[in-house]
Amino acid sequence: MWSVTLKLMRNSAKMLIPAGIAIIIGTAFIASTFLFGNSLNASFRRMVSANFGGANYIATYSGDQSQSSDAQSSDAQSAGNGQEAAATPTLGDLNLDAIRRVDGVAGARPDISASVDLSHGQSHTITVAMPMTKPEDIMVQKLMEGSWPADDGQIVVSKALADRIGATIGDRIDVTPYVPSTAPGRSKAAVQLTISGFADDGADVYYGGSAVVTDAALDRLMVSYPSMNDANVYFLYLDIEAPAGSSDQAVLDRVSALLPKGYKAISKTQYENDGLKSMSAEDGTDVTTQFLLAFGVLAMFVAALVIANTFQVMVAQRRRTLALLRTIGAKRGQLYASVIFEAGLLGLVSSALGIALAMGLIGALAATHVNAGGVAFSLIPTWPVFAVPVAFGVVVTILASLSSARAATSVTPLEALQPLEISQERKSGALRLALSLLLMLLGVAVAAFAVRQTWQYLHGRSSMLDENFSMVLLASIGAAILFFVGLLLSAVRWMPALLRGVGAMVSHCGPSAAIAAANIQKNRRRVAATGAALLIGVTLVSCLGTGAACAKLSLAKSLDMRYSVDMQVAAATGSGVAVDQTMLDKLKAVDGIEDARLVKVLDASYGADPQPSDLGDVMSLYGISATDAKAVMNAGYAADAIADGTVVLPEKHLNDSMGITDGMTLKVLPIDYAADGTVRAASASTPLTVAISDFRRVDADYQLFGLVSPGTFDAVERSLAAAGANGAAGANGGGERDGGVTYQIWAKVSRDAVPADLLNAVQDALGDNPNVEVNGAFAQRAVWDRMVDMVLMVMVGLLAVAVVIALIGVANTLSLSVIERTRESATLRAIGMTRGQLKRSLAVEALLIALVSGVAGVVVGNLFAWLGSYVMFSQFGQVQLTVDWGMVGIILAVAAASALLASVFPARRAVRTPPVEALAEA
Repeated sequence: MWSVTLKLMRNSAKMLIPAGIAIIIGTAFIASTFLFGNSLNASFRRMVSANFGGANYIATYSGDQSQSSDAQSSDAQSAGNGQEAAATPTLGDLNLDAIRRVDGVAGARPDISASVDLSHGQSHTITVAMPMTKPEDIMVQKLMEGSWPADDGQIVVSKALADRIGATIGDRIDVTPYVPSTAPGRSKAAVQLTISGFADDGADVYYGGSAVVTDAALDRLMVSYPSMNDANVYFLYLDIEAPAGSSDQAVLDRVSALLPKGYKAISKTQYENDGLKSMSAEDGTDVTTQFLLAFGVLAMFVAALVIANTFQVMVAQRRRTLALLRTIGAKRGQLYASVIFEAGLLGLVSSALGIALAMGLIGALAATHVNAGGVAFSLIPTWPVFAVPVAFGVVVTILASLSSARAATSVTPLEALQPLEISQERKSGALRLALSLLLMLLGVAVAAFAVRQTWQYLHGRSSMLDENFSMVLLASIGAAILFFVGLLLSAVRWMPALLRGVGAMVSHCGPSAAIAAANIQKNRRRVAATGAALLIGVTLVSCLGTGAACAKLSLAKSLDMRYSVDMQVAAATGSGVAVDQTMLDKLKAVDGIEDARLVKVLDASYGADPQPSDLGDVMSLYGISATDAKAVMNAGYAADAIADGTVVLPEKHLNDSMGITDGMTLKVLPIDYAADGTVRAASASTPLTVAISDFRRVDADYQLFGLVSPGTFDAVERSLAAAGANGAAGANGGGERDGGVTYQIWAKVSRDAVPADLLNAVQDALGDNPNVEVNGAFAQRAVWDRMVDMVLMVMVGLLAVAVVIALIGVANTLSLSVIERTRESATLRAIGMTRGQLKRSLAVEALLIALVSGVAGVVVGNLFAWLGSYVMFSQFGQVQLTVDWGMVGIILAVAAASALLASVFPARRAVRTPPVEALAEA
């Protein structure tokens, strides 16, 4: 019997190709998901251990557990100048020389650095200086040109840093400690060093580049400590090469005995594992893989329908063959096993091809060094890459063939030799209808529960989302699945009813349309099977499309609120530097800066009635017009509330204890910090009307601030000047004071700007002044934007998969339709229907089913997308539900085109057979 099965498979090879393609697509997607997850894991590992350089172990300080809490408290109180002298071991406590002499220690590098300002001529840049460590392999930096520092007067810098200040090898540059304060007896005087070489820290460990100096030079730069040996050290990187007859652990034990208490030595691999555990919850490494796998399983579910239809077509074609096998002695069990074996073999071969396709795709991406959002693709095969897709492919294929296997053995040999259409269509049972209605009602109930919990969360009421977000999200997904399964089970009833109404309207368009409308009503099961294939695909496509549109709107609003200003440029406190129009013009000329504006800043005490003698809470007031705010703020909607006599406050900085509400009157009392440390205040406060808006500024996450119009700001400023406070410096000159009115530049950054390149360009433009600070969350926002783009890119791929699988399903079910109507088609041809009319009839039939299924899929898909988006994006505080009508139009157009294309081959089959031969075969 097995040889007969293999012969039948060879004869039906063309029919098996569509089902095989569906399996290949589904299994390739699942295998690719695992391979992508492996690449993601490897990329995160490189990120976590980027500071290791050539080290393979690290000793981390987590506190001396043997200390009593009283001793720790005493140590903390004795700490000064930003140090924790006794609580945290210093470089001098490490016994570094003794550790380096341990047999098996190839290198040891303490993690210490100094923030410095590099200047050459009139150009400046800020970076970190690291100590030169031998052997050089243990360092993060790799020498690219020149030589490492040979004496205390030399420095090695990143090429990007040198280009920024216009220096080359051999040039002398000024290196100045960039710290807020110094230890007693230390000076922030510049140190002149000669560039001896260029290094590359290609892992981007040090944002914008780094510098390397000798220990003695670093000691002169670490002025926040009495000496470099007093610097706290939390990490010690080790390169362990155990000698023959020993082990890494034995070497580590000897090293640990020399380290102060509180240090723990672990391997690089263990450090990466610990880092991944902490990142998986925050960055969603595991969630990403599960998210993609969910769509892979969904793709296999759609493929299962295609496979089931394929085997129905094959069984229909083989009815005569199967009947003959029954008449010559084949048993029902043998035929049943034959179909199952055929399905299992098809699933196995197709799954193997799917895995090969996935590995080829990821391998090609790895070979071409593609980097997507910081994820470098690499081909890392693991057992799930092979086992899971094969298991899915074989099991799903076998399950999908069970119905056809039963159909092959459910009729007698004599009945099977009769025309297919003589066998009466089974009527759907009441049990199936009751089950479908129960599933849909259950889905609606669970969806209502998820919506209710989300509504309560968004309105500040007790909700399960507060403690178990995943459960509510899974409930919404489960609701969609339950409702959709019920919808598919009842498709045999509601889909023909919808088609009857549509068909009645198009039947007046000609004989082909009339015949198509009549044929649709002849076999409800065939119509339901054909429409279900496209319904699943369109529902998936529309759900993803609408979900993507909601994601972009919701995340855009959330990002606008979270990162209201891309970039702020301000002068360091007490620097005497003026942020003025000249600096603004330089910044505007930088490629990647869309717009920039000068903003006045003034501190003020606020409350119901603040008094000069009793200054309470302090906020920053920013003077900016509504036009300027819209030009440079992502949260431009906040600008609509800016008006004379009003202060716009960020909702995220307010809490109930402040007692500040929208529309209330809040009084502000401007203050001025004098050079001698005293605080001066205006004699009278200014009443302002509060307007609360949902936004925040990046560098004021923990301090209240407000936006006021230029007129209001001037009035507040005049009240300060009238009180005899220091006069404000103008925007076009004069030194910026320790207090009073200052200036900032707010800038809007182009969305396609590369953060590192933009920061370098801004520093180049403003490099003639080392006391200018560039802040802002444009880099963080860029990361979020790339993540959203990556998700959308994955969704586009899923759309393509869904359309292809739906197209295969429609082609298969239309082929079954042609086989079932062989005698009918022959009769129509015999009474004068032309080939063209018969082709058009099948095309109209396919088009009607496609459009009705497509519209139903769009409606259901949008509802599912809204449900998921409402729950998912409630965590961001902003949920934007929308319909991408352009996407809807494309979906319906593609569904119609796919149906028409799918009807081509069945139509050719129907018209190629002569009427006499078709009637004879029937």
